[in-house]
Amino acid sequence: MALARKKPDWAFGYQDETWWSRLAHPDLHSWAESDQFLKLIEQVHRTDDPDPKAIACYGLAVHWYEQNETKHEEVWLRFVEGNPCSVLTIQYLEWLLEKTRLADKQVLVMVWDHATWHKSMAVRQWIREHNRTVKKNRQGIRLLPFLLPKKSPWLNPIEPMWIHAKRKVVEPDKKLTAVELVRRISSVFKLPVLPYLLLSENVH
Repeated sequence: MALARKKPDWAFGYQDETWWSRLAHPDLHSWAESDQFLKLIEQVHRTDDPDPKAIACYGLAVHWYEQNETKHEEVWLRFVEGNPCSVLTIQYLEWLLEKTRLADKQVLVMVWDHATWHKSMAVRQWIREHNRTVKKNRQGIRLLPFLLPKKSPWLNPIEPMWIHAKRKVVEPDKKLTAVELVRRISSVFKLPVLPYLLLSENVH
């Protein structure tokens, strides 16, 4: 982090995945008058419901420092079809690097956990080959990934962002559709609604 601060063409981010449930409610507290209370209605999944019970999402809490040492912070999100895996992770990394390029940065330092799709041979090989190509051609965005200590989610600053966002999008007595849920999540993070990353096609 200290090194990234000294390099205005570097971006630094903490990465994580989460699942946004359409059925379960997050832990939360609400103030109410003594004779009133907020009742959360438990939702059930019906067989005729076309939407999944939960939606998976990749996220990066990213920041960089401008020339005047002003800190710029953003959250970059991509929802995925199904669950995270090596193929979707590679698509996601390609998208992150394009976002980094559009931010006019040359290096993305990324910290993430020990999820199997982070450490898979396919993902590690893709990162090596990508950085080798960038170095050889002297163009492109370098990706420098680092692993968090095992079982230490409290070291990842994006974790509390997930918690607060889930509390903000909750609906006490209504089951949201997948479209409604994604729209609310995107609104919380002040982001446009983007297409899902799909296993069936290489979506950037």
